[in-house]
Amino acid sequence: MKLKSIFTICLIALFALSCKDDAKEPVIEDVKEKAEAKFNYNVEQFADIKILRYQIPGWENLSLKEQKLVYYLTEAGLAGRDIMWDQNYRHNLKIRKALETIYKNYNGDKTTDSWKAFETYLKRVWFSNGIHHHYSNDKLKPDFNKDYLNELLLASNTKLDGEAFNVIFNDEDSKKVNQAKGVDNVALSAVNFYGPNVTNADVEKFYAAKKSPDSKRPLSYGLNSQLVKENGVLKERVYKSGGLYGSAIDKVVEWLEKAQGVAENKAQGDAIKLLIQYYKTGDLQTWDDYNVAWTAATAGNVDYINSFIEVYNDPLGYRGSYETIVQINDFDMSKKMKVLSDNAQWFEDNSPLMDEHKKKNVVGVTYKVVNVAGEAGDASPSTPIGVNLPNANWIRAEVGSKSVSLGNIINAYNNAGGSGRLKEFVHDEEEFELEEKYGKLADKLHTALHEVIGHASGQLNPGVGETKETLKNYASTLEEGRADLVGLYYLYDSKLQELGLVEDWKKVGMAAYDGYIRNGLMTQLIRLNLGDDVEEAHMRNRQWVSAWVYEKGKADNVIEKVTKDGKTYFNINDYDKLHDLFGQLLRETQRIKSEGDYTAVEALVEGYGVKVDQVIHAEVLERNKQFTSAPYSGFVNPVLVPEMNDAGEITVIKVTQPVGFPEQMLEYSKKYNYLPEVN
Repeated sequence: MKLKSIFTICLIALFALSCKDDAKEPVIEDVKEKAEAKFNYNVEQFADIKILRYQIPGWENLSLKEQKLVYYLTEAGLAGRDIMWDQNYRHNLKIRKALETIYKNYNGDKTTDSWKAFETYLKRVWFSNGIHHHYSNDKLKPDFNKDYLNELLLASNTKLDGEAFNVIFNDEDSKKVNQAKGVDNVALSAVNFYGPNVTNADVEKFYAAKKSPDSKRPLSYGLNSQLVKENGVLKERVYKSGGLYGSAIDKVVEWLEKAQGVAENKAQGDAIKLLIQYYKTGDLQTWDDYNVAWTAATAGNVDYINSFIEVYNDPLGYRGSYETIVQINDFDMSKKMKVLSDNAQWFEDNSPLMDEHKKKNVVGVTYKVVNVAGEAGDASPSTPIGVNLPNANWIRAEVGSKSVSLGNIINAYNNAGGSGRLKEFVHDEEEFELEEKYGKLADKLHTALHEVIGHASGQLNPGVGETKETLKNYASTLEEGRADLVGLYYLYDSKLQELGLVEDWKKVGMAAYDGYIRNGLMTQLIRLNLGDDVEEAHMRNRQWVSAWVYEKGKADNVIEKVTKDGKTYFNINDYDKLHDLFGQLLRETQRIKSEGDYTAVEALVEGYGVKVDQVIHAEVLERNKQFTSAPYSGFVNPVLVPEMNDAGEITVIKVTQPVGFPEQMLEYSKKYNYLPEVN
């Protein structure tokens, strides 16, 4: 599970380069990451996107062997980059390659509004790994017409025709992931996890017939395959060497084999070996064996996430998107925050969950603050800020999990400049001062509690299937909301001060509650077009959590809707009662998960998390017009450049920064072009 954004980071994240005429190597500038140097976190802004840079603190403290490990793992991740593009939509690679060819080869007038619109469209496609918005899932709409694109294609000697051309402008495949109620979510989702004519009923029937060898340790059926119909018969096209995406997977394996050769210890090396075996065979039992080994391999300075992991892009929650994150431990911060994982059992025992839903023995929860060294696939350019894996409930229960907070990513957000939105949407000066003084700490703690305690807490009732089977299209938002609620419940608890994590638990908790309600009921709406429903899993969970406690607390005026000078605010009058309401909702969400109560989760999400108050939404959008900073942020990655001696051995690896976003995207397309346009 991944945490995309919370509280202040949501607000902070809300804050044109010339075209290259040929295919020359992009210029890379060597940025010396010295403490005294002023690092420029901002790259550029376009449409609703802000591109940032991040540093890699601690790189110079790694041994050459460790730097090689990071480099090989990073290259392994990038080698599979195009897999994510094809997973997102069947025409993405064909469209991207055509647009990039135009961008590099067109020699016509580049001062026109139409050309600027083309550049912006291409950048949006790059950012979203395809033609659908990375967050809303809506198809991106170009501000140029068919005739202009045809003119560019002709002038640059580029071919793009048929369905791949028409879909840029028509209403087909308008939603990458359609989570609407009462429709065939699979049939109406453009995501390339399913072939034409595959339906919800097909998917459910196909996987209902599959039985795991060990019912207590269910395999993750569907995680690494595409489900298609051939002559009316359903079959899986498995992602593996020699199978679907095999040419890219073989390159991933090459780099993983190099990484295995410089592993820091046997446990890490054994885990990488199992990952290689999984990529070669596509065997889901090997995937589980790998996850068990990876979870237990906690020693060392370097770790990674690599494979088909998160299921947010599957409307039914089976298939994993390709994702990699390579990370270096931040030992100082990890030591400070280790207290959470050390006390995981206390948090479980003292939670408001029903006794039968509590874990009697919380095992293997590790928490680290890490610095990202490279990302690809579903983690880039838009990145999470925290991750908890593996996702299999039985591995969490028997072996444990790894939780990480991406420290340098959060630091980049915090240093990229404010936007002034906070002042606009806080109710009063007291709320503003609380956020200014305690907001960042509250964010860090919520990320930690969400990932370490939240996702690791609770257990399924005996005989209840995995949530993707019982809760279906609501599984992801229920799980994210449940983990959020664990964090919210304990953020307003003196235990945090007892553990030495805060100096004033009450004020930190108040700042956290203010920020969550403000975001869940108001500020996140700037990401939606007026009239849209909420569809993204994390946005839904923030709204249904906030809207539920607001409604349930009305009788006691726990959260008051205030109008001042024609503007709406939500002011918390009773933090103690709000804490109790969060506890009640946490208890209910765990019951829903533990019992697999589809009727209840549907009522919760549809009743509180989907529909938007249109009057408030219109007001929020109007009030937001004064701010120019984009509502979404993402990153270019540092570039690791190895230097060789005459024998071809790596002697040093330098950390450099790309000049810009287009330069990095073009370099990636050239260097990691391992898949055909049609797969």
